[in-house]
Amino acid sequence: MQRVFLLLSALLALYVSGFACATTEPLAPGDEKPEPHIALLLPLQSAVFGTAADTVRQGFEAAAILERQGLPVRIYGCSDESTDITTLYHHAIGQGALAVVGPLTRSGTSALATEQNFPVPTLALNTAEDPSVDQLFFFGMAAEAEAKQVARLVKQHGLHQVIILTTQAQLSKRLQFAFEEEWNSLGGIILREVEFNDDPAVLADITDLPDTAIFLAADAGKARRIRPYLLNKLPIYATSQIFVGNSDSLTNYDLNGIRFVDMPWLLQDDHPAVMTYPRANPPLSADRERLYALGIDAFRLIQLLLANQINTALPLDGVSGDIQLHGHVFQRTALPAVLAQGFAQLTNTRAWRAQLPNTHASPDVPILPAPTISEP
Repeated sequence: MQRVFLLLSALLALYVSGFACATTEPLAPGDEKPEPHIALLLPLQSAVFGTAADTVRQGFEAAAILERQGLPVRIYGCSDESTDITTLYHHAIGQGALAVVGPLTRSGTSALATEQNFPVPTLALNTAEDPSVDQLFFFGMAAEAEAKQVARLVKQHGLHQVIILTTQAQLSKRLQFAFEEEWNSLGGIILREVEFNDDPAVLADITDLPDTAIFLAADAGKARRIRPYLLNKLPIYATSQIFVGNSDSLTNYDLNGIRFVDMPWLLQDDHPAVMTYPRANPPLSADRERLYALGIDAFRLIQLLLANQINTALPLDGVSGDIQLHGHVFQRTALPAVLAQGFAQLTNTRAWRAQLPNTHASPDVPILPAPTISEP
């Protein structure tokens, strides 16, 4: 239970070529000889973030091992990125790093962003307040980005009014504010904001209204408690926070009918990139699978930065979503899905593709049969 709590705490805070001979343990200063390599900087010794960091490492190495012509990977671990990351970064550069991936945490990314000079392409796995530094790029899994995508999806579905359901959790408020910011920019109307504090009475007067949707800013646990009291026909939208994987059909049944967005890695087994990379063995929880996918796409992006191919290779059809570069931030667009009969099923992608710059909506894609999580 303590380990689960630590992982959840880390995820909340994060919302964070020859054979690539990646090391399996972080290198201690002085233990390696300088040589050209890709440096992966992670808080592997952190009590809070260590598990999340190790999962990103696994995904990064899974992608690196498939590269037959390229630089080796060296992994540099630390305990506290907010205090250690600058020293660790300069150490990696001194050891010959030609590209750097990391840090993972928001505090570490903010600390690194204060540097004035980045001699090599650097890909932070989180965001900072002022992302306009030469050679410093950002890529992560910000929950706020998904909430904004859901707002666009609701609008694409032709709805103009929303009721927003939140909880007291910090992440719920972050999702609420991000959704509202995007929704207001689209000219949408917010009818009500309802905070659920385990008292279903606050949901009793939510009735069917035309042209109206519900945005559920909650995780799977809270969503399961709220969903039975939403017996009307209003469409319900949420982020990937409500999806715990297709292996948990009982939870998915309880959330039947909720529309959400998530990664191809969890939704589309026949996606070309998803089929390319090996799964973790043993299988991971849905939250950790997302971190594993982050590691895969981080490796792919740093390869593009190294080869100076960003302008020609994007958008990238990543395992974490469709990835485009806006300024110095790599932004991903997730896939739309709906929970039905205990499984997440892809919906048609017309509205999804309409959100992507420089693309045109394709013909509707039929709903797929209920998929299962691929075994490694």
